[in-house]
Amino acid sequence: MRPPIRLLAVLAVSLGVSLPMAAQANAQISPDVRAKPEAAPEPRGKAELVIGINQFPVTFHPNIESMLAKTYVLDMAMRPFTAYDADWKLVCMLCETLPTVENGLAKPEKVSGGGQGVALTYTIRADARWADGTPVSTEDVLFTVDAGRHPLSGVSNSELYRRILKVEVKDKRTFVLHMERLTFDYNAINDLRLLPAHIERPRFEKPAEYRNRTAYDQDTTNPGLYNGPFRIAQVVQGSHVVLEQNPYWAGPKPDFKRIVVKTIENTAALEANLLSGGVDMIAGELGLPLDQAIAFEKRAGKAYNVIFKPGLVYEHMDVNQDSPILADKRVRQALLYALDREALNKQLFDGRQPVAQTSVNPLDGVHAAEGVARYRYDPAKAAALLDEAGWKMAGTVRRNAQGEPLALELGTTAGNRSRELVAQVLQAQWRRIGIEVRLKVEPPRVFFGDTVTRRKFPHLVLFAWYSAPESVPRTTLHSSMIPSEKNNWAGQNYGGVSNPRMDELIDAIEVELDRPKRVALWRELQQIYAEELPALPLFFRADAFILPKALKGLVPTGHQDPTTLWVENWRWAPEASATAPAAPAEKKPAEKQKPKGRS
Repeated sequence: MRPPIRLLAVLAVSLGVSLPMAAQANAQISPDVRAKPEAAPEPRGKAELVIGINQFPVTFHPNIESMLAKTYVLDMAMRPFTAYDADWKLVCMLCETLPTVENGLAKPEKVSGGGQGVALTYTIRADARWADGTPVSTEDVLFTVDAGRHPLSGVSNSELYRRILKVEVKDKRTFVLHMERLTFDYNAINDLRLLPAHIERPRFEKPAEYRNRTAYDQDTTNPGLYNGPFRIAQVVQGSHVVLEQNPYWAGPKPDFKRIVVKTIENTAALEANLLSGGVDMIAGELGLPLDQAIAFEKRAGKAYNVIFKPGLVYEHMDVNQDSPILADKRVRQALLYALDREALNKQLFDGRQPVAQTSVNPLDGVHAAEGVARYRYDPAKAAALLDEAGWKMAGTVRRNAQGEPLALELGTTAGNRSRELVAQVLQAQWRRIGIEVRLKVEPPRVFFGDTVTRRKFPHLVLFAWYSAPESVPRTTLHSSMIPSEKNNWAGQNYGGVSNPRMDELIDAIEVELDRPKRVALWRELQQIYAEELPALPLFFRADAFILPKALKGLVPTGHQDPTTLWVENWRWAPEASATAPAAPAEKKPAEKQKPKGRS
């Protein structure tokens, strides 16, 4: 049920069209975006936190697109029903109790056709309110599911809504989801992000136009859109988002009155803003690339808490399967054999970003350690495969029988110094075996919002996926999830992968309740992935969180649910001065011990 996203595309990033925000763009705040407080400063000395990230959201709608930048901001202002915490455990957030078979809130049931479904009973927290004071209710559930089911709504994970056969309303807070399948992760409804029916239902009268009419982009500062500890109070398109406390939030009171999320797409400029005081911290999920963060730690790390967190972040290249050149598996394999990924990891990332063989991270319990094809640097093998595929050397460039050059385009996001450097290295290494590669960089809002989502790239695109633990890659690999104009560009299978056996395995994994059998299915899926290369794996990333020493309570998760889902736990606790009485020691949250968004 979880997209590999986030985007959390989460790398974190599936996108849509640029949406109108004229009203927000007209709003102005000071260049430093940190206005002087109207009242005396809080005793703790910090009422506002300014966070630096490297991308700006394409949309603020919680269910359209899966760009990590959007998720990072929205998770301070909205709460999903369920999420994975820093210990990689599924927890209730908007619900009161997680339904399980054991507690009787999850009941297997037969569905039409004789299949095995499940009825899941959830109760919305009694204190849940939208920030205009309206209670969060089952009316919001009904509308959200109706909108998600519509084939033209453009939601990212439409598969989840198609699986909901019926919503049975018990009362204003309790409802039963009758699901068509009993899956191993049956109670994880992370992507059922509620929409406020009292605001969004009138805008859904014309579903095909909904993604351009939603209040989340036409009236983004409407408090009734948010139910988390904060609400979006101001948006300056491409620049920053200001969040202020939700007066109807009944959970732990946030320590900060205001949080500003400032977008600086150039990572060198992002670092400079930190050092000059333009931002207080750099988000690990969307901050400095690892090589830049390592260098920063050596130069200025003593003044900050620098946390390197390995996680389920998959840096890769999506392959356009409709390309006549790349449709040949031998060419895809040759591209990978021609890359010295190990050297890249050692030289650029201090060995901290392990080479990926498939999309499944070794930290994930379903990772196949053996029996999967490995593509170690072997330019001779790459050359032989290209010869076999009909691409022969003619001078310094390979050509086919018609004399056409082997020329590809590689697209990626602009401003990320490390990613641009990696793209240049890939270009150089491929040139050595006779492949011409043209690099194309675009701002993330254009790259994800148009080029990737609408499948406008001719050959390759380089970005990352964030995923959740044991996240089934339905939205990225299943043939039913290829975005097109017919489905209003829903789905995240941007490469256009269509492999019948992979489809069968994805279907089977989801409903296999016996873990050893499920792990065996996962192993076969990884074997096919490594052999067929629907995408070209590069690395599993580690995120670098650069935090002020006074910021406590921020715990990196290592997966697609970002740290901002627990922003109410963040505290500003500067060290006690020599003249002031010492504050009680704060118990630091424990890091998890155990071992997908788009960015």
